[in-house]
Amino acid sequence: MDMPTTRKVASVSLKASETDPEGFAEELGTSFERYGFAIIADHGIPADLIARAEEKAKAFFALPEDVKRGYKIEGGGGARGYTPFGIETAKGATAYDLKEFWHVGRELPPGHPYAEVMAPNVWPEEVQSFRDTFLELFAAFDTAGLRILAAIARHLGLPQDYFVDPVKDGNSVLRLLHYPPIPGDGPNVRAGAHEDINTITLLLGAEEAGLQLLDRDGNWLPVTPNEGELAVNIGDMLQRLTNNVLRSTTHRVVNPPPERRGMSRYSMPFFLHFRPDFLIETLPSCITPERPNLYPEPITAHDYLLERLREIKLV
Repeated sequence: MDMPTTRKVASVSLKASETDPEGFAEELGTSFERYGFAIIADHGIPADLIARAEEKAKAFFALPEDVKRGYKIEGGGGARGYTPFGIETAKGATAYDLKEFWHVGRELPPGHPYAEVMAPNVWPEEVQSFRDTFLELFAAFDTAGLRILAAIARHLGLPQDYFVDPVKDGNSVLRLLHYPPIPGDGPNVRAGAHEDINTITLLLGAEEAGLQLLDRDGNWLPVTPNEGELAVNIGDMLQRLTNNVLRSTTHRVVNPPPERRGMSRYSMPFFLHFRPDFLIETLPSCITPERPNLYPEPITAHDYLLERLREIKLV
């Protein structure tokens, strides 16, 4: 079912987090509780950097198939480098998603304790300035994500800097996505209905129609940011930490109408993660008699990530 257009997720400016931090946190948090999503403008990621990143991503995906597949890391679970078309499958689905993607992870210094579970990046030699561009974008996403998490902490009644340590050197991933033209009707869609694994997701490129969330009333609601705005959603790790106070909402990317099937779709989600050894243990303030603890067994962020990657056939 389609969602009535009168119901919409919050659309806010991140600048308001400085001028009206309480009001911003309330509007953002309420949207995350109701829909699991919000749209954020004035997020501080420079427009020229976004344009440069889009150009580099398109250049990579335009390379010959055998060249791209040379950057597929066997046994890596898609954590770094290239994942070909037809691999990722939504949890519980049988038809694979109609997409290919590239993953950029956090650059760690030699000897870092997380190096055992956070693989080094690989970089395509064929696209000039690819590495520099996407490390710069990764850092910009990281900064924006911390500002959003500060507002979430405020909404939850936590210290504003609560999330600084849990995400320090977190296993975050920047994904470059290409949804090729659709050849015709079939069971496959660009991205099947799923929830994100991570803490929060910051998405650029959702202004191209197709992203939808499943509202708690059972209707699909389009998520339609303006050009350059972020679509931000709660991931399963934060839902678990908050005992489902903040919702990790099912969402999908549907196939375009016939007149746009011949066009590719590109987007760049940033999956912001906790550090691998962070223990996801339900916040006491999110447990009440009316909302008993749904997750009595704590789990590290890394172990939880592995569980979920197995479910979507990446490991």
